Amino acid sequence: MYIIFLLVSFGACIIGAICGIGGGVIIKPVLDSFGLLSVSSISFLSGCTVLSMTCYSVIKSRLSGNSLIEMRSGSILAVGAAVGGITGKELFDRISALFSDQNMVGAVQAACLMLITVWTLVCTVRKDRLHTCVVRKVVPIFLIGFILGIFSSFLGIGGGPINLVVLFIFFSMDTKTAAENSLYIILFSQAASTLKTILQQNVPQFQLPLFIGMVICGILGGIVGRRINSRIDEKTVQKLFIGIMVVIIFINIYNVCKYTIL
Repeated sequence: MYIIFLLVSFGACIIGAICGIGGGVIIKPVLDSFGLLSVSSISFLSGCTVLSMTCYSVIKSRLSGNSLIEMRSGSILAVGAAVGGITGKELFDRISALFSDQNMVGAVQAACLMLITVWTLVCTVRKDRLHTCVVRKVVPIFLIGFILGIFSSFLGIGGGPINLVVLFIFFSMDTKTAAENSLYIILFSQAASTLKTILQQNVPQFQLPLFIGMVICGILGGIVGRRINSRIDEKTVQKLFIGIMVVIIFINIYNVCKYTIL
């Protein structure tokens, strides 16, 4: 079990750092498909792994002096995402309480993530036909971040692909700029969600060595992913992103079937 969790975390965070999708969008559905831990445990471990990776990536980016983070809009989005992260965690807890069978919670998460990923893939493929703008007012920017934070926390994915599409449509960011700003937003939303879980003493059961290992793999994945990102062009990043989205869609279809039928 340890090897599977660590390899998935490491590989997902490499891709997450390259594409700006955090890694949770890969970690969560892949680990759910193995069924080795409960849905809530995997959500928490996935969130903490993504938090460690984004924390490293954002700090390293700022210290390097080559950061592409747009501090004004990015910070407002990040604050909105933090509030949304708390809201999304509360939503997850309430939906979990409605079902005695946690498999149904997993099915809801998998179905939502599948639909969001399909929408993201369609938008990415038809990118040249989308109308874009640059939102400048504080309230709309905050609300966009808030909605992103809800999705991030509820689905346990850190932020995922939806961030990139939203940043492109509402802020006209190119792929690499959107990737870096996405990680910045994920850092705040995931930090808020994780802190809420800890303060409410609602941390699910898991083995501490596994937690530590996944966090370390998250950071190592961030290191490798940043290096790869600096050496490839924007078109390659986008092709990798599209390929990952297709894989994630099929994994989530499998997870929905597993939780509801198998």
